Amino acid sequence: MTGPTSSRRRGPFKAGERVQLTDPKGRQYTISLTSDGYFQSTRGSFRHGELIGREEGTVVETEEGRRFLALRPLVSDYVLSMPRGATVVYPKDAAQIVHAADVFPGARVFEAGLGSGALTLSLLAAAGPGGHVLSAERRPEFAEIAEANVRSWYGEECPPWTIRTGEALDVLEELEEGELDHVILDMLAPWDLVEAAARALRPGGVVLAYVATTTQLSRFVEELRASGLFTEPSASETLVRTWHLEGLAVRPNHRMVAHTGFLALARRLAPGVEPLQPTRRPAKAAYSEAPAWEAEYAERTISERKLRKVRRDVAHRADVEETGRSEAGRHGRAMKEKIEAEVEERAREKKARRQGGEGPAASE
Repeated sequence: MTGPTSSRRRGPFKAGERVQLTDPKGRQYTISLTSDGYFQSTRGSFRHGELIGREEGTVVETEEGRRFLALRPLVSDYVLSMPRGATVVYPKDAAQIVHAADVFPGARVFEAGLGSGALTLSLLAAAGPGGHVLSAERRPEFAEIAEANVRSWYGEECPPWTIRTGEALDVLEELEEGELDHVILDMLAPWDLVEAAARALRPGGVVLAYVATTTQLSRFVEELRASGLFTEPSASETLVRTWHLEGLAVRPNHRMVAHTGFLALARRLAPGVEPLQPTRRPAKAAYSEAPAWEAEYAERTISERKLRKVRRDVAHRADVEETGRSEAGRHGRAMKEKIEAEVEERAREKKARRQGGEGPAASE
């Protein structure tokens, strides 16, 4: 049986879909095919019409005699090329999260920190049509971009998914006790959600945090232990090293995808059960000084100008996928009107603050 999602991943190339081009040196270019499109690069140029209707795995030759291999991008390719408002979870980490947390078909998953939707793609695929993913995101603009990225990948047949904008703690506390199988935390201060995660998870359910620094990792793990509600946490990181392959010249490549983040995982204990106490002795000085937990964790910022560009990009992509043509359509026009209205509203608020005596002129 073939559904709308699988049919988009099979068969000849069609106008409106993504194609990944690879040149002989391994350089890759992701394009959206349009009936009137034209690919142009320093390596060669050709009209999109030369690919439309041809099978995946086709090699197209340009007017300059250069050749490109054309394939549909894998989800790992898509994640690294899609428009983004926030930093994406790398494919190597998304794969580990899904496997380590055992996100199974039919799972009920809560995700704190939607970002650009990279991890959500994998969580939805693992939970499947019988499960449900609930994503919480503080910034409406990020949620807008992430939703566009996920809907673009899945098309009309996206697995059950709900987005809530606002504080992750508030969203998590609204859930029923024991409602979730998994709580996945991709946020600056995951320790703030330990108690709420314990209440929302069923016995045996998994809490997993994806953090960037050892300080965050240490604090989250100590909060889990202090709660007395979870098993002894485990932590890991994933490093990926590719290899050069040419005859007998087989060696590691000079570059690798090294540290991107740590995974910390624990499981919910049954109510009233005390956790097992580790029998190992802690290292000397492990707890000699109180950790500086009060240190601030600065949130990575993105300029408003760049954020507006990303939002326009995802709207344009939706037009291409809908019409198969490169000109602006209803999604692009709607996004333009929305952004203009937001800019005007901020200008009015700024003017009102100045008139209200908050500006520099009033203090003089």
